[in-house]
Amino acid sequence: MQFPVRAVALSLLLVLAGCAGGAVPTDDGRMPTGTETLTPTATGASTPVDAPPAATPKPDAVEAEVIDVVDGDTIDVRLPNGSEDTVRLLGVDTPEVHAENDPAEFPGVPDTEAGRDCLRSWGERASEHAKDELTGKTVTLSFDANEPRRGYFGRLLAYVHVDGESFNYGLLTRGLARRYDDSGFEYRDRYGAAEDAARANGVGLWGACATEEPETATETPVAVADGGAPLRIETIHADAAGDDRENLNDEYLTFGNAGTEPIDLSGWTVSDEADHTYTFPEGTEIGPNETLTLHTGSGEDGDGDRYWGQRSPVWNNGGDTVIVRNASGSVVVERSYDG
Repeated sequence: MQFPVRAVALSLLLVLAGCAGGAVPTDDGRMPTGTETLTPTATGASTPVDAPPAATPKPDAVEAEVIDVVDGDTIDVRLPNGSEDTVRLLGVDTPEVHAENDPAEFPGVPDTEAGRDCLRSWGERASEHAKDELTGKTVTLSFDANEPRRGYFGRLLAYVHVDGESFNYGLLTRGLARRYDDSGFEYRDRYGAAEDAARANGVGLWGACATEEPETATETPVAVADGGAPLRIETIHADAAGDDRENLNDEYLTFGNAGTEPIDLSGWTVSDEADHTYTFPEGTEIGPNETLTLHTGSGEDGDGDRYWGQRSPVWNNGGDTVIVRNASGSVVVERSYDG
């Protein structure tokens, strides 16, 4: 796609303005009323990633306090200089709670009153999730090189990071949002893959509201905890950016718990068709509606991330099978993929 010279020049000016920590213009180049100054965080090294596990830390990130949640994808914040602003989360779209929903925007959801009512209820769930996770928190806002700092309504367009994780991306893995398609944002492909996985596994609104079967084949969820909490393979990211051998932590699997009880993975294993096997350490657990990402390379295990410690890629880009066994050796979930 070719972009007009004026648009390219304007984008460059916006990026330069953000890096300088100066006032943030609207997307048509005008300075907003009550111009604020966004002060970047001290270093890029501590800036959270935008979609686990790949995103270059962004030196133009800023910290802000969340003072109100408008809905699942829109929040009000207080910036370090005391000014207040509204942030529209980049790359995601939760169902509406203040307007009518269009089921056509959510594949598989029927264009009926029942479909619209279901979307409204999940919009309310997304809003409650945002309130629980963000209200009163200090979050990190980072911006996208492909998008202006502000959208049509003068709102900041940003990735929101809380406790070191991308809130935007989490909305997709929890089935609380779709990828926002009217945007060429930097992580479009990753967000699309996360939505596809949630749809295929019937996570969140996709399982509750959609009546059409997704085109992609999925694994059969297996009850593995009290209350019937299913472990799901939500994302298989076999093709790391660049040379797979030099970017092992961008080869990863993401597992999710769509149930209401924790899943204890102590002693469980993950294998491929060649019988490479990883064993989850004692105490590994996924809480309800939470995810855990297993990276092929090395790193420090922490909340939401485990590292296999392999020195070469495991998952074949051309296709493979992920096999999860419990501590007794029984297969509890299996999923194949093609390249």
